[in-house]
This record gives sequence, structure tokens and C-alpha cells, in this order.
Amino acid sequence: MNAEPKTPLVEMRDISISFGGIKAVDHVTIDVHAGEVVGLLGHNGAGKSTLIKCLSGAYRADSGDIYINGQKVVIANPRDARAHNIETIYQTLALADNLDAASNLFLGRELVGAGGFLDDARMEAETRKIMARLNPNFRKFNVPVSALSGGQRQSVAIARAVYFDAKILIMDEPTAALGPHETQMVAELIQELKRQGLGIFLIDHDIHAVMKLCDRASVMKNGQLVGTVNVKDVTDDDILGMIILGKQPAKAQ
Repeated sequence: MNAEPKTPLVEMRDISISFGGIKAVDHVTIDVHAGEVVGLLGHNGAGKSTLIKCLSGAYRADSGDIYINGQKVVIANPRDARAHNIETIYQTLALADNLDAASNLFLGRELVGAGGFLDDARMEAETRKIMARLNPNFRKFNVPVSALSGGQRQSVAIARAVYFDAKILIMDEPTAALGPHETQMVAELIQELKRQGLGIFLIDHDIHAVMKLCDRASVMKNGQLVGTVNVKDVTDDDILGMIILGKQPAKAQ
């Protein structure tokens, strides 16, 4: 007897959005399961960032539906996305360079003690606790994040999302401009997030990064979905063909 197919953590179903008469996203359906990383690939202008901004609340789709754990939801703005435990880590990371890790983690959501003063000690203790879970080698708690390496900065941004109970994480080119050691650090962070049951959409240009970090890859071209493949079943060249030619590899058809 076949097992029942599991309900995706997120399904974006038949999403379309146009700008000035141009269809940026044209009837696209993608999904991600808990404990899975799905890569979104395509040239600039393929529609991948626009599609994912409909999930983060930055854009409102013209048509189509979003389901979380099988329930239809409305995401009209970033606050709605956050209410559904969706957090976005942009390439710029949106960190305050002059503040330390704890101050960045709680930026805009500071912990306040009795008497209405900031509870710095508790914020640092909470930051140490979440970092011990995500990146046990992180030690630089008392320096501005401007003094951190790229991988350490990613750690802070990811810790902020996870601390505030993200279940669905959108990552925009998380290893761009990082060296091999830093890239490995981010890869280990992503593995840990998978173990904790998060579902991750990873937007990237780098096929090698997607092959290494993702379970499945969805490729877009000219606003349409070329297809979604299991990474272990295809080669770099297969995915390159999907991006450039807009064709699924023969064995995936």
C-alpha cells in the first residue's frame, strides 16, 4: 500500500503577478516540506524573487493561493508572513553594523525588564543559548557585527529568524561573496535548520551551491516554472539546461 503523500509545509499554487502588463510570474506552483531545502534558480528576471516576495508579503499576487500545512492563508504584507512563522533573510542581511549580536537579534523586539529598562543581560543570555544550538563556535558576542566575518553575520541573521520561531525560511543567496570556509559554515547552519524541521526556500544563481545545499530545485524562466527536480537525480548540466533552454532533463520528464 502506498503511503499517503505528506502535506507540504508551504504550497504556492498557480501564482501569477504582473507589472505594467508584463507577467513577472505566470501560473507557478512550488512547495516545500518540513526539513527540506528547495532551491529556486533562474536568470535575473526569471521571476524567482518576485514569486518568493509573494510569500514574504512584499508583493500581493494577482491570482493563485498560498497554503500552509494544507490551510489556505492570505499574506497581504510582511506582518502577515511573520504571523505565519515565515522569515526572510535577504542577501544584505539587514543587520545594524554598529550593534552587537544580541542587539541585532532583538532589534525592534527588545526584551524589557521590571522598571521598563532594556534587559541586556537576558538578551545576551538568550543570544548565547540560540547560538549554542546553531553555531557552537560563535564567540564574538561583544563586538559590533561589522567586525564579524560573512558567515558569522549569516549566523546572527539566521539566529534572529529561528529565535522568533520561524518555521519557513526564505534565504536569498546565502553563500554569495563568501569564501570556502564561510560557505561551509552556512551549509552546516542549513543542515541544522533542516534537522530542526524548518522548510527553506533558497534563491540562488549558483548551481553548485544549490546542488550542495538543496534537496530539490525549481527552475524558472521568463516567469514560468520549467520544472522541479530532485537534486540527487540530476547533474549540474541538467539544471543548466533547464535555466538556459527552459527544458526539463530527459530522465525527469
